[in-house]
Amino acid sequence: MGKRFLCLLAAALLLLAPSPARGEAPAESQLYAQAAVLMDADSGRVLYAKNGDQQLPMASTTKIMTCILALEEGNPEDVYEASAYAASMPKVHLGVQEGEQYRLKDLLYAMMLESYNDAAVVIAEGLAGSVEAFAEKMNQRAWDLGCLDTYFITPNGLDAADETGIHSTTARDLARIMSYCIQNEQFLEITRTASYSFTDVSGSRSFTCANHNAFLSMMEGALSGKTGFTNNAGYCYVGALRQDRRTYVVALLACGWPNNRGYKWADTRKLMEYGLEAYQYREVWQEPSLSPIRVENGIPADGDLSGQAVVTVGLPADAVPSLQLLLREDEAVEQEVQQESLLTAPVAAGETVGKVVYQLNGEVAAEYPLVAENAVEPLSWGWCLRRVAAAFLVH
Repeated sequence: MGKRFLCLLAAALLLLAPSPARGEAPAESQLYAQAAVLMDADSGRVLYAKNGDQQLPMASTTKIMTCILALEEGNPEDVYEASAYAASMPKVHLGVQEGEQYRLKDLLYAMMLESYNDAAVVIAEGLAGSVEAFAEKMNQRAWDLGCLDTYFITPNGLDAADETGIHSTTARDLARIMSYCIQNEQFLEITRTASYSFTDVSGSRSFTCANHNAFLSMMEGALSGKTGFTNNAGYCYVGALRQDRRTYVVALLACGWPNNRGYKWADTRKLMEYGLEAYQYREVWQEPSLSPIRVENGIPADGDLSGQAVVTVGLPADAVPSLQLLLREDEAVEQEVQQESLLTAPVAAGETVGKVVYQLNGEVAAEYPLVAENAVEPLSWGWCLRRVAAAFLVH
């Protein structure tokens, strides 16, 4: 009784906590989730984080990785057969039976709309031969995306552990995976579908799936999302939104336990609204101040060896002198010109001799190469002899 009272008291305090002012980042205490991230999906920049690098189980948000791998490596019309292991998956499940055959396309809708655990296993076994082999693919893709704190064991997100670790991710990694997934139009089509009906290959069983992602009707521009829940992970969510050129992803882990199913929607809205109110694209390009670079052992442009060979420095001919970044009003971008102080001949026109770096909060936001605008040939005995001969001929 005492524990229940404390839980109710904590929930009440969260509900009574003041909301952030317009455009102000939420305080950690104003979010239900133990870990949360708001990410600019286009740049991968984290705009807000609460325990963003804490490794936690992620439940069925796992299925976004299963889906994107299946879309990239499978054919929607491929037919997969359900194994006894797939048929043994706990609820929530489609209820496949051993030996039944299903099209990959239908399994993807079943997995993403209803979050059916058995559908995910049929997909994994069909694509890779086994759940273990498919998990290797999942981990490889995660690492390719820079998600080094993510470890997949299952294709459906059921709680699992092995000698390497537990099935887990971070809010930052989950947001990064979702940012990758929403670049795929088939992924968006599946996850935005309201309902979907299909049969097994034989046509003997019929199914209808409904989309349980409430966020799709919560905010203008909602793109996609995936819910998740296990007793260990709690409620989890990852969702994406696009408005006025801005594309945001919110990832939430451990966002309450029963009976707090709605916490994830409150946190998602709060973080998305913060992103929309606080961040706008601004033009930050500044014309760089560039200096000529001396070239050692080079022939001056006028051929007068009493002078110094130099190259002028500029941007490549195809460079677009524009840089728009998603910024808060109080954020400033710093420009730094990094170019060589001395070169040695020969130098070719177009050769890279430095770069212009734009930094935001100490991190590189953009880089532009700097190139030599003219060539410089090396000084040689042959050139000297030709110059002497030419001088005699003139006289």
